Amino acid sequence: ALDHGYEKLSKKAESQDIEFKKSWDDKYLHWVCAFANTQGGILYIGVDDKGKVVGVADYHKLSEDIPLKIRQSMGLLCDVNVLNDGELRYLQIIVEKHKSPVSYHGHYYKRVGSTTQEVTGVELNEFILKTYGTSWDAVVVPKVDVADLDERAFKIFRTWAIRNNRFREEDLQISNKELLQNLRVYENGELNRAAIMAFHPDP
Repeated sequence: ALDHGYEKLSKKAESQDIEFKKSWDDKYLHWVCAFANTQGGILYIGVDDKGKVVGVADYHKLSEDIPLKIRQSMGLLCDVNVLNDGELRYLQIIVEKHKSPVSYHGHYYKRVGSTTQEVTGVELNEFILKTYGTSWDAVVVPKVDVADLDERAFKIFRTWAIRNNRFREEDLQISNKELLQNLRVYENGELNRAAIMAFHPDP
């Protein structure tokens, strides 16, 4: 659990879920996006990289502007608190992990250790699929039917399954469609990538 108190701030260190910044810059919205895409976190404004509070003069205006910018750019609702250390005021931005991927101006970011990195290419595809609780091979492939699959591949599968005691012979005396349904690679009339990789003549 994240410790939101400021009493032990000087004992904290920048990590995957904590970031210190002396002053606010809109580029730090990247950090907010990254926290939301990883495990959540806290961004402190008015604190140096050693955890020492240096304060921010415009804390009141920032406490109003920052939540608005976060909401407008990413659709997130984050707690922005004004904390004090003696006469100094600093900000605490609490970002919760979001259930779905969050983008900032069309770009996705995540935390890797104490750094913020953009997620692109194949990694982005895997990140989005993982966030939604699926995998690459579970994605459906449109416009491909059971009739398009290779009958020889089904014969090889049945032979292999019996030989390796994965199925009983009587369990395999069903149609190819029923077999795919039992393997959970054919649902609601659509085949997924696992079915294509295993049984299509041109995977």
